[in-house]
Amino acid sequence: MKKTIFFTVLLTLITMPAIAQLGNVWGDFQNYAIDLQNYLKDNISDTLQPVESETQTAISSFNGELNIPNPVAVRKSLNDDITVYSLSDNFENNPAVNAKLVGNEVDRKLTRGVAVGVLGEEAQIRSRIKLENIDKSIDGTSQIARDARESSSNLLDNVTELGSSLNPASSLLNQNQSELIKLQSQSIQIQSEQSKMIGENLAQTIQLHQTLQYSNLNLANISQEIEESNRARRVNASAEAARLLRTTSQVDLIGRKK
Repeated sequence: MKKTIFFTVLLTLITMPAIAQLGNVWGDFQNYAIDLQNYLKDNISDTLQPVESETQTAISSFNGELNIPNPVAVRKSLNDDITVYSLSDNFENNPAVNAKLVGNEVDRKLTRGVAVGVLGEEAQIRSRIKLENIDKSIDGTSQIARDARESSSNLLDNVTELGSSLNPASSLLNQNQSELIKLQSQSIQIQSEQSKMIGENLAQTIQLHQTLQYSNLNLANISQEIEESNRARRVNASAEAARLLRTTSQVDLIGRKK
């Protein structure tokens, strides 16, 4: 009976990864993609007028099988539309420069959308559930290992008692069985420790991925600040050129005011 219990525990441990699932991986990724898409739909109009419709069309046209925009294809599509149709905004009337600026802004929106998919409210709920499942899985693995050690210890005691009353040949066979039980018990303990390490690595990977999103956000903010500074310089230069042109147009060739 105890031998049957031991091998049942061993089978349970071996099949546990298939039973104690940490979550629906595809479902989690789909939810992440939905958060990303929702962010893009809600925020594109803020800074991409008057090319909002072109941007939304490009993003929706180049979604792949994962429901994530292809950033290279989106940028190329916008660049072609803005350049061919000579689209401009209130600050930049050069279509080529405007296409580059719009492409940079779309890249920043995508970066922030990814961050929302990882750090947003819904994303944090998914991460919490996954981390809780990791804890539950580790606890379950540890409990199975403890049960297996107890069962194997009891089984070894029974085998030892039985072996003392058998002939030498049968006693040798029982010794071999005892060694097999010890090896199986050690294997269960090793797998238990491995499960703990895998769980810890997964938790650290989640934390690292979140940290990388903060770094990406900082880079996006730096890029935006540099671009806004350059735009301000171009506006000031244009205003100064216009002022000089207006001043010189009021003076004749010998310096007299008209």
